[in-house]
Amino acid sequence: MSDPVFDQAYVSAVTCAADRSAAQVRASLQDRHEWSHRVLMDRVKLLVACVLNQESQFYDDASLKADALSLAEALRQLQEPSGFFRSGDNLVSPPDSSFTINDVCDVLEILRGAGEERSHTWHQVSTVLHEIADLAEPALLAGGIHTPNHRWEISAALARLHRRRPSKALASRVADWLGEGIDIDSDGMYSERSANYAAQVSNPSLEVVGDVFARGELHDCVVRNLVATVPLILPDGSVETVHSRRQDQKEVFSVAPYLTALRRWAIATGRGDLSWAAQYALEQPIGFPSTALAEMLLHPDIKGTLPPATVPPRKQQTELAGSSLVVDAGERRTLVLFGGSDYATMGRVRSGLANSPTFMRMFADDVVLDTVRLSRNFFGLGPFRPDRLERDGPGFVFHETVAASYYHPLPREHRRRDGHYVLEDEGRFAAAMAFSQRGRDVVELSTRAHVVPTEKGARIDLAFQGPRTDWALEMTFRGGDISGGSTLTGGDVQLTEGTAVCRKGGSTLAVSVAGDTEAGVPPRYNPGEEYEYLGGTDATTGRHLYVTGLTTGHVSITIESV
Repeated sequence: MSDPVFDQAYVSAVTCAADRSAAQVRASLQDRHEWSHRVLMDRVKLLVACVLNQESQFYDDASLKADALSLAEALRQLQEPSGFFRSGDNLVSPPDSSFTINDVCDVLEILRGAGEERSHTWHQVSTVLHEIADLAEPALLAGGIHTPNHRWEISAALARLHRRRPSKALASRVADWLGEGIDIDSDGMYSERSANYAAQVSNPSLEVVGDVFARGELHDCVVRNLVATVPLILPDGSVETVHSRRQDQKEVFSVAPYLTALRRWAIATGRGDLSWAAQYALEQPIGFPSTALAEMLLHPDIKGTLPPATVPPRKQQTELAGSSLVVDAGERRTLVLFGGSDYATMGRVRSGLANSPTFMRMFADDVVLDTVRLSRNFFGLGPFRPDRLERDGPGFVFHETVAASYYHPLPREHRRRDGHYVLEDEGRFAAAMAFSQRGRDVVELSTRAHVVPTEKGARIDLAFQGPRTDWALEMTFRGGDISGGSTLTGGDVQLTEGTAVCRKGGSTLAVSVAGDTEAGVPPRYNPGEEYEYLGGTDATTGRHLYVTGLTTGHVSITIESV
């Protein structure tokens, strides 16, 4: 039988990244008692993997073995008698402890596969890690979770513990978690719609549970998510996150953490789209070399040659109906449209909800229009957050209706002489006024944004129904020079007629307005009373261009690459 063919470029890239990281760890070992349990164990994993990687400059380095042992001992000091780890913001946490135990068990599996002679030299490290796993196992068997992805993270830890030492109790507990069903929709998105948690929790967790218990349907979920993610890869090397229900909805998230999963399943399935994405991910800095190297040791097939890549067409439109997200790629620009906010349903801003008021962004070579947001001056109810996106011919319609009430006197049967009434939240604010028992007059404002993609950009038509009030459309650019319109304090620009342009590198994006704009309307973003009452904001940073008007008019804004 011929030797397997490895992708040496991939092996070298991962090895070099891991070696650089290991050198940095060695240089900072004096700080190890300040590191959290997750950081400590990740660095144990890194050092062990480097020493066992024949391509590494640290291969069989005895001093690294001693460093790994010192870190493992420091980790043991952070484990409570309960089996959970201290440090971090989540206390006595089964999910947070699971992240560390997953790494503990992977290192033990790597050492087990290294051969009897080499494993013997790691006996002290293995002993410490087995003791840590033994103490944690009962806690994780009985422990609970508080986010959707935690179910799969704790299941992965239980599966790895089962791989280490098979147990009916462990297998049964995993079956209980899996019995809830995997929270993936028909588009291939997990319920949290988060690139961060898909890449770093749900996908790797379902992979290992599928491996240990021969559950191929879990692998199918991973592949479905990866396939759904490929069209969301943007020209800047990130994955679209505006639709996320987690912290990354406000962040730029690199495709790099998807690297090992993309390689594994491109090779396993022969899919050219995953192969292209894996190659593209390798062009980004490897964010977690310890994990990439450990996966390469645990799954040598990842080192294999990728199938021929299928390059995405330059022009394609992808719609994720479950997230109300559209990514429209063209020759001259990539357009992102989002209408899937949870705000209309939940009536509040919360961790775990899609809160972003960004309903459009655009990439035009060097110029990135990072966010398009619309504020209305209406009872402090915050920016435009549409909860659905509907097709309308070649375009898409976003719609939102917000309402505030004026309350009438209480009916006689509900009045109290002592003036003490139930404290209730009426949607905008709370008061001891028994709002639910009162008649009320409702004031509504409906906002309609019609976005039509064009060859070079998009046109936005705004229309309103309701009382006369002012609004401001805010466009935030990632750097660049903006000219045209009226320059504001701080370098922002207000455009009331004609055209303004943003230039960066060799690229130019032009913004033109037509219709009923108003120069006297304050050019500012209003985050709403939920933020302002607490002295906070979700405002963006960067160069801003504003178009302002009144709800009694209609305005059309054209944004195109020139």
